[in-house]
Amino acid sequence: MSESSKLTASHLRRQAFIYPRQSSQGQVLNNVESTARQYALVERAVELGFAREQVVVIDDDLGITADGTAERSGFTRLTAEVALGHAGLVLGLEVSRVARNNAEWYRLLDMCGVTDTVVGDLDGLYHPGVMNDRILLGMKGMYSEIELHMIHQRLDGGIRNKARRGELRRGLPVGLVWGEEDGEVLLDPDEVVRGAIGAILDRFAELGSARQVWLWMRAEGVRFPLRRLQGAEVQWVTPAYYQVQAVLTNPAYAGAYAFGKTRRERYVDEHGRPRKRTRHLPREEWEVLIWDHHPGYIDRATFERNQARLASNTRPRAHEPGGAVREGAALLQGIAVCGRCGRKLKVRYQGRRGQLCPAYHCPGRETVEGRERWCVRVGGVRIDEAVAGALLDALTPAGVKAALKAAESLEQDHDAALSQWRLQVERAKYEAERAERRYRQVEPEHRLVARGLERDWEKALGALAEAEAELQLREQQRPRALTDQEREQLLALGSDLGRVWSAPSTTDRDRKQLIRCLIEEVIIDVDRQERRATLTVRWQGRALTELAVPLPKPPPAIRTDEDTIALLERLAAHYDDATVAAILNRQGRRSANGGRFTQLSVRGLRRYRGIPAHKPPAEAPGELLPVATAAEQLGVAPSTLHRWLQAGFIAGEQDTPGAPWRIRVNDQLRALFVEDSPPGYVPILDAMRILGVSRQTVLQRVKRGELRAIHVRNGRRKGLRIQVISRDQSLFDTTTMNEEAV
Repeated sequence: MSESSKLTASHLRRQAFIYPRQSSQGQVLNNVESTARQYALVERAVELGFAREQVVVIDDDLGITADGTAERSGFTRLTAEVALGHAGLVLGLEVSRVARNNAEWYRLLDMCGVTDTVVGDLDGLYHPGVMNDRILLGMKGMYSEIELHMIHQRLDGGIRNKARRGELRRGLPVGLVWGEEDGEVLLDPDEVVRGAIGAILDRFAELGSARQVWLWMRAEGVRFPLRRLQGAEVQWVTPAYYQVQAVLTNPAYAGAYAFGKTRRERYVDEHGRPRKRTRHLPREEWEVLIWDHHPGYIDRATFERNQARLASNTRPRAHEPGGAVREGAALLQGIAVCGRCGRKLKVRYQGRRGQLCPAYHCPGRETVEGRERWCVRVGGVRIDEAVAGALLDALTPAGVKAALKAAESLEQDHDAALSQWRLQVERAKYEAERAERRYRQVEPEHRLVARGLERDWEKALGALAEAEAELQLREQQRPRALTDQEREQLLALGSDLGRVWSAPSTTDRDRKQLIRCLIEEVIIDVDRQERRATLTVRWQGRALTELAVPLPKPPPAIRTDEDTIALLERLAAHYDDATVAAILNRQGRRSANGGRFTQLSVRGLRRYRGIPAHKPPAEAPGELLPVATAAEQLGVAPSTLHRWLQAGFIAGEQDTPGAPWRIRVNDQLRALFVEDSPPGYVPILDAMRILGVSRQTVLQRVKRGELRAIHVRNGRRKGLRIQVISRDQSLFDTTTMNEEAV
């Protein structure tokens, strides 16, 4: 079938789709010639008989791989147009590049065969409905997938081969740069950059925690050098925690060349679509790790110690002691262990701020008489003092000498144990060789016996591998012998340690660091009946020391005095808890623990004693009301009522000294507050002039009831008015004064 016969009038009435594609953004930027050739296929479609407006270019997938793990909206659109019968021709530079996996390629071919769509490239036109063309298209797709695999294999093989020699140039962490020679790595020539990296490593050797190093850098304002791209300029930024962690865990700073630390894996997500992810591998599974490849900031031994320290700082499991040294006064934080269930004890603090006392409790609980309680719960002050005393006693000159002898004895014991393990390895090796000889001596035809001997040989080889691994581990754990200088320093330390321990400059963190240097864990058990805590101190040399710590007697039950309770019961009927607390504090009363009363303490005491809470009464005439409520009803300011109370014009009530005033509002009290001044009432200045007495005398007469007083709420001179009956009405002109008052 010729090309002209494959494109019919039915095809030419539909649209021609051009699908240009590049596999990556780099190819889009660099391989511009290939992209231009694919866009030029528009002219090819016009030559085949399609009008220019019938040609549709779908370039949504430029820079997206076609290996089946990426979402390709352009390919989805192309498949949909073919399935709807809108496509008469699908044209590409190489039809095999439409899809690099056969699953998507054959799906498109099936659609084209059903909807009578022609597929074309530079080699010609193909009709998926014709068997010969379909076979040819299938082979092209298969060869495309094989080609992709071969390209990846060749490139990846060259990369890995170069990496095994330590010559593959990849991104280096900040502080290291590539040299001129193949695989040459040098320290950064910038002294400031080297100083920043060295400061992180030095501070970790002192503080022992990545978080503490990060906090120190933030507190001191130390900046971190950041190089986003290889060869770019260094940017100085505020350090983040992950950056400090990366410096401490990257073996490149210890002079090691590492490759293959991650692995790309394919998986199927919850929607059934193939995906890729990167998985970080443990160091044992790294493909390339070359030590002493280049100069580093630290040596390998220091790097290994740092990794062990970081691993011990992580939060341990429930039954494992350890963890990073944190802030707080609890000296046994992280190394205290429950003596009953083996869990690590948790720390809590109780008391006021500035006077917090540590306490230890086990997170496990036990049920006693139907009630749950803590497995172990004990105060930490006496526990810490006992352990600190045992530590200082061990570090006195005599204790140091004994520790030195114990270290020598431990070293001798370790050598004896190693000799036994070496013998075990020799015996396991002999058993493996004998099993091999027995297997090789059997006749091949006797398969039943051969299979049994083969299992014995494999079992012997497994036992040999386990024995060799155990021997290697114990050789690595061999205690280091002390030098003469270290012995002298330890002996001199014993006489000064007590003074250093109690010095104000020594922080709780320093004390906990020193405790962990010598003590591995402290097992705590409590006997409540005998009021005693038993401590088992496990030293780093595996020696054990038992301590008996007497526990304090429980303090007597504290109670609020009955006089305060009776007063609280009276006040609670009229005031809320906050007001009652203020009244009790003004009277100088104290709570059961000697502190001031608060709203919460009054509420708790009231609930414990069964005293009902205050309920505000409904406003009714003749009832006692607070000053503010009474002033609102009378239409005056609360300060006016307070002045009248102090002057004695009106009566008020207090439940106890210091309690708020309350006023009984009735018709008689309301009559004292009027809108306009009635005849015969004058301001207090006029009353003083008429009566010829002082202001204080006028107020005293009103208080004694000899004169009547009212309060005027309107007018320019609103306020107090006094009723004055004079013997000689001609002595003053009340009309003028009253007019001014009004």
